[in-house]
This record gives sequence, C-alpha cells and structure tokens, in this order.
Amino acid sequence: MTTPLAAEIARAIALTGPITVADYMERCLFHPTLGYYTTHEPFGADGDFVTAPEISQMFGELVGLWAADTWMRLGAPSPFILAELGPGRGTMMADALRATRIVPGFHAAARVVLVEASPRLRARQAQTLAGHGADWAASVEELPAGPLILLANEFVDALPIRQFLRTPEGLAERMIGLDDAGALAFGLRPGARLDARGEARLRAAAPGAILEICPAGLSMAEKIGARLAATGGATLFIDYGHAGERDPGGGFGDTLQALRAHAYDDVLAHPGAADLTAHVDFAALARAARGMGARAFGPIPQGALLERLGIGARAERLSRNADATTCTAIAAAHARLAGSGEGQMGTLFKALALVHPALGEIAGFAADEEFRDTAA
Repeated sequence: MTTPLAAEIARAIALTGPITVADYMERCLFHPTLGYYTTHEPFGADGDFVTAPEISQMFGELVGLWAADTWMRLGAPSPFILAELGPGRGTMMADALRATRIVPGFHAAARVVLVEASPRLRARQAQTLAGHGADWAASVEELPAGPLILLANEFVDALPIRQFLRTPEGLAERMIGLDDAGALAFGLRPGARLDARGEARLRAAAPGAILEICPAGLSMAEKIGARLAATGGATLFIDYGHAGERDPGGGFGDTLQALRAHAYDDVLAHPGAADLTAHVDFAALARAARGMGARAFGPIPQGALLERLGIGARAERLSRNADATTCTAIAAAHARLAGSGEGQMGTLFKALALVHPALGEIAGFAADEEFRDTAA
C-alpha cells in the first residue's frame, strides 16, 4: 500500500466489506491522525493547490466589502457574527477585515468566528488573524447565536459525496473495495436507493450516467437556511461546480478528483496524502436552504460576481504608482480570478448567496438571478 492510511482502509474493507465514496473521502481528508487536512499544509506554492485568496488580496478584499454591504442592508445589526467556513490559513478573512476598516461601525459590531476542526490549521489562522480577537467553532451548529454573515470559499467541494450510476440493470452505488491483489479498487453495489427526486433524475438519464449527492452539504445548507430565516443574515458560497439539472450537462458526471503537488493524481493512489474534491451542485444547496425558509441568489460565475463588486477598479487602484512587474502581476491575478480562459477561474467557479427572506437585494447578484425551483 502506498500510504499508512491506504493500509488501514484496506484492512477495514477486508473485515467489513466495501465502503462508499463518502466514507473513503471522510477517512482520507479528516482521519484524526492520518487524514490529509490533519497532516498536510495544502495551500500555496509549497502545498498541493492555490485558492483564490492566495492568488491576490483583491479576492478577500471584495468578499469583505460584500459582507459589509450585506451588513448595512440588514440594518447594521450590532453585534453580529462574521464567520468563515474552512478558512485555510486565514488569508481571506485577514484581507476582508483590512478592507472593511473604512466601514463605520462594522468592526465594532463584528464577532469573528472561524469554523475549523483542525488544531493545526487553527494555530495557523491564529497567527494570521492576531489582534482581531477571532474565536473558533468546530461546525455550523456551534456558531454563536445572532445575525450571521457567513463566508465560504472552496469549502463545500471537500465535503464527502456519494456516487450513483444508471446501469442497464438498474441503479447502483459506486463503492470502494479490494481487487484480487488486495489493492483499493472501485466497484458497484446494485439496488441503490436515492431520494425520489434523485432517483427520478437518474432513471431518466442514459445508461452510464453518474449522479453525485453530497449529504453533508445538503444538511449544512438546511441548517444555514433555517438559521438565516430565524435570526437574519446571509451566506456567500464560492466554489467550483454546476447548477444541477439546469447545467448543460444535466448535473451528471464523475467529478471526484485528487490533487497532489499541483497535479492531478489517481483518486485511490495516495489516501491521506492527496486532496480529494468534487464539484458542487449549487442548485441542490439552494433548494435545501430554500426549503428551510431562506432565499437564494445564483449560482452565477465567480467572474461576474467579482466584476460587479469592482475587481477592475480595485486592480487599477493597486496598479497606480506600481512598477511594471507589479502591474503585470496584478493584471494576471485579475485575469485568473475573473477570466474565462484556460486555467482561469471566472466561469468554472460559481457564487451562491443565501439570505434572510426579507432581504430582497444582495450585492453582486441581479434581482432576476434569484433561485427558483422550477426544475422537475
């Protein structure tokens, strides 16, 4: 086996049988001693991937100003909870707080809370946010009471998914077991059952179609939706993904992927030593939150959100009096964050806002971009 965690997973499968893709992801990413986020520094040039806040300060600054604008639209509640899910090294929150120093009353009203379970990452975040009086919570449920503005960039993509297939014989769930040599291998468990909506979608699809479900993401969206409807606030999700049934591909496909040293890796090759992610079904998140009383806007492309929030003007301002090398770097960061070309994030990444039902407008989203569940 390639890693200690691979050997442990293989032993568990040999004893109790194949496991779901969700079980595999959970162990690979969050195992208490051998998991990827427990043992690795994933972010930045020396890690396995680079997130938007690491590309440029402009991203976190604009997200922070979105939060401040939302706070004012909510009536400037004081106090309120300014929280982030999966804050990495704390870079985005630090940039957001720096940009919002100019907003009267915002910092005085904000109680900063980071939702992070990893002690190692909490320590890194504490260094980044020293002086801001940040607190930590292990989950959404542990967030303090009160109006909530919640930020989440590249968080949902790491939540475990299950994969279901339409086969000529019926529906099946993709599982992970052992091959004849004792190595981890994919297989199918026939007779899979989904909820009524998912089952109807998959039965209507062509043989070979794969439908991914993220139970943890749907549960989280329901809890956030109920929280926003009850106590007020808004949530901004930014991640790579699709719009479910509304997507040109119908929301089908195998999107599970592994990243290691900034390159794609075999999903089963290095358990615990590679990042595992899957594309986010934003329509499913919006539907879950709406079902608990929240409103939803989007998903819209990340590039559209950032341009509407003023990334062009911010890039121009940063470039004033800068040398040629710095100006080139700023332009490249702008293009990578908001562009639609190869290797750029502007269209692959999407943004979804969940808001209190009385909040009719939200920065970065047009009124006609409110999510309405018209799909069958």
